[in-house]
Amino acid sequence: MQPVLNVEDVRRVEAALTEVGVSVSELMHRAGAAAASEVARMEGVDTVTVLTGLGNNGGDGWVAAENLHGKGFDVTVVTPVEPDDLRGDIARVVAKSAQDSGVKVVVGPPRETLDVLLMGSDVVVDAMLGTGFHGEPRAPFDIWIDSVNASGSHVIAVDVPSGLSAQTGLASGKYVVADLTVTMLSLKPGLLFDRGRDACGAIVVAPLAEQTERLVREADPVAWRADLDDYVDLLEPPSNAVDKFTRGSVLVVGGSSRFPGAPMMAAMAAARAGAGYVTLAVPAQIAPIVQSQMLEIPVVALPCEADGTFSLKAADLVAELAEKRSATLVGPGMRVTSGTVGIVSTLLAGKRPLVVDADGLNCISRLTSNRVDDFPELLRRDAPLIMTPHRMELARLVGLQDTPPTSLTSAMEAARRIVWSDGGSEVCVVAKGSATACVSVDVAILPKPGPAALATAGSGDVLGGVMAALLARTGVENEDLPLLAAMACEMHGYAGTIAAERYGSRGVMARDIIDALGLAEDAFEEEVAFPDATKSGREGRREDDADGKGDE
Repeated sequence: MQPVLNVEDVRRVEAALTEVGVSVSELMHRAGAAAASEVARMEGVDTVTVLTGLGNNGGDGWVAAENLHGKGFDVTVVTPVEPDDLRGDIARVVAKSAQDSGVKVVVGPPRETLDVLLMGSDVVVDAMLGTGFHGEPRAPFDIWIDSVNASGSHVIAVDVPSGLSAQTGLASGKYVVADLTVTMLSLKPGLLFDRGRDACGAIVVAPLAEQTERLVREADPVAWRADLDDYVDLLEPPSNAVDKFTRGSVLVVGGSSRFPGAPMMAAMAAARAGAGYVTLAVPAQIAPIVQSQMLEIPVVALPCEADGTFSLKAADLVAELAEKRSATLVGPGMRVTSGTVGIVSTLLAGKRPLVVDADGLNCISRLTSNRVDDFPELLRRDAPLIMTPHRMELARLVGLQDTPPTSLTSAMEAARRIVWSDGGSEVCVVAKGSATACVSVDVAILPKPGPAALATAGSGDVLGGVMAALLARTGVENEDLPLLAAMACEMHGYAGTIAAERYGSRGVMARDIIDALGLAEDAFEEEVAFPDATKSGREGRREDDADGKGDE
C-alpha cells in the first residue's frame, strides 16, 4: 500500500528531513531534478516551457529548467517577476542560477505572447502554485492556467496541478489539467480524488531522500492507497471442489411498493459476485412482482403494512433468516418506517456478518436522532458490520445535514467519528462518492476509483450486493474488513469499465454493471495474481488513475 499524507503532515516530513541533514535547498534541487527526469524520459521532446510561481514550487520549476537546459533541451521559463524580485531566498538563488546558465526567461508576458509560446512547446511544466495553495488563483496565474489548458501541449505538474487543493481535491476556480503530476515525498488526498482525478493524470511519487519512507510512515498517514498485490491474501484459491453451500449464502432484505427494484438489483449483484445461494426477503405486497423477475433467487414474502413497507412483525422473521446465512445486506429500497427501523435494530443485535446500505443507514439515523456517534452501543457487536453511506447518508448519520462532506477528506473525518466512537475492529464505514474510502478504527484504505459510468441510479445497490457476497464467501476477520470492502469497490469499478465499453460512458445502467460482474471478477483476480502480464504503463511507483477502478 502507498501512504497518503495530509498536506500539513507533508510539511512535518519536510521539517524532519532537514533535521536529518537534508536541507530545504537540497530538497528543492531534488524535486526539480525529479520533474526534469520525467520530461527527459519522454520521446520527441525538444522545446519546454516552465511556468513558475513566486514560492518554493516556482523554485522547483527553475531547477527543472536549468537541469533540462543542461541536457540540451530548448527551455524557456515564464515568471511573473524578475528573478531578483522573487520573495523566497532559495527560490531567488536557483532562479538566478538558471538564468546565468543560459535558460531563456520571459517576465510577465501578455496573453497573446504566452499562447504562442505554449502552443509551440512540446512540454509545459506547471510550477506555479504548490501544495500550500488555497482559494482561487489570482492574476497572472488564472490567465496562465487558461493558456496552459488551451495550448494542446503535454503538461507536467510539479507537486500538484495549479489551482487544485492538494488536501481536498477541490478547486474554487480555474485549475491546470495535467497529463502527469510529479508529487514530492508522498501522495496527498486531493491528488487522488474529486477534481484531482481530472487534474492530475498519471501520478509519480518522488521520495527525494532515502529517509522519506520511514518519516512518512512515522507521520501517521491519513490513509493508504491500495495496490493490487494487497488483495492477494483475500482471493480464494481456485478449486473445483465447491458447491453452492461452500461459496457462502447471502440474505438481502429490502424493498417497498415504491422501490421494488433496489433489492432485486442487490440480490442479483450478490449472485453475480459469486455467492452460492442468495435469498431475497421483501414485503408481501411486492413479492409477486419480485418473484416474476427473480428466476434463480428465492423470494420470501414478509408481513407488511398497507403502504407496502415492512411491518414490525417482520423483524423476528428476518432475524431467523439471517441466522442461517453467511451474511446479510439490509436497506435497499425499504424506506424508513417503524417496521424497517425495527428490522435494522434487530439485525444489528444479531451475530452474523451484516452490510447496511441505503435506507438501512437512514433507519440508523432515525434510531440515533442523526448522531450515531453518540450511540456506540448500537453498533458494537462481535460479527463484522460494513456500512456503505454516500456523502448525504453519511452526513445524516453524524448530524451534518446542513454541512455535508464536500471532499473525500471531510468524508473520512465524518466516517472516523463513527468508527472511533465504537472503538472496535468490527465496524467499517465505506464512505462512497466519486471516490471512496474504507474506514475502520485503525486504518483508511482508498481503492482506486471506478469510471464515471458508475454514476447511475442503482449502482450503490449493486455495490452493496458485491460487498455482501465477498463477506459471505471469504469469512474474513474483522481486521481485514477495510481491505475486503476496498476489494469489493475495485471489482465494482472493473464491472463499470466493462459495461462502459459495451454501452458507452453515459449509457450504463445498474443492470449492465450486474451483468459484467462475473467477467470483472475474473479480470480482477487475473490482474492480482499475474501483475507482470498486466502492468504495462504502471512501472515503479507510478500511479495512473486511467486504469484505476472501484467506487460507487
